[in-house]
Amino acid sequence: MLNHDNLDWQKNDGLLPTIVQDAYSGQVLMLGYMNRDALEQTLAAGRVTFYSRSKQRLWTKGETSGHYLHLTGISADCDSDTLLILATPVGATCHTGAQSCFHQFDGAAEPDWVFFARLERLIAARKRADPESSYTARLYAAGSKRIAQKVGEEGVETALAAATGDKEETISEAADLAYHLTVLLQNAGLSWADVIGKLKERHG
Repeated sequence: MLNHDNLDWQKNDGLLPTIVQDAYSGQVLMLGYMNRDALEQTLAAGRVTFYSRSKQRLWTKGETSGHYLHLTGISADCDSDTLLILATPVGATCHTGAQSCFHQFDGAAEPDWVFFARLERLIAARKRADPESSYTARLYAAGSKRIAQKVGEEGVETALAAATGDKEETISEAADLAYHLTVLLQNAGLSWADVIGKLKERHG
């Protein structure tokens, strides 16, 4: 539990830099500042609230756009002068419409799990698409038995590629397996978060 009194409120005139990270993908979404009131409101309401230095008031992210950041976790750094918040975003975080305010990588690749989480959201969205519009939509339309069959086929092909020592083929088949398994999970109303939760449970 975060102890307000242990935080270094004096270092930056009562404001703590606050980094917000997507609780699922790990993507850094934005940076803001919190004073004591903003932190208390965030903890009480479960929606990330900052102190706006330009407006000189508390500001709940999404109060006008509806793109809230729902709090899932919070911690302080080793010096107790910076906060890290884990949140579940509703819609785009950046005012430009991008998922993150840090969306310009200057040619650098985005973190792998951020890409995978974005891919999972895209696959989920295909459930509502016209079957003629994409292979993923056709898979959903074909039903759970066909999806399960594809997972079985790709699993066997991945195993065979690994057994022969063909690394490139193993990568290719594993990618196919991961894709079809994602479709299977989404079709069942599940996600990789559920799988990761089970892994955490077993690890613990």
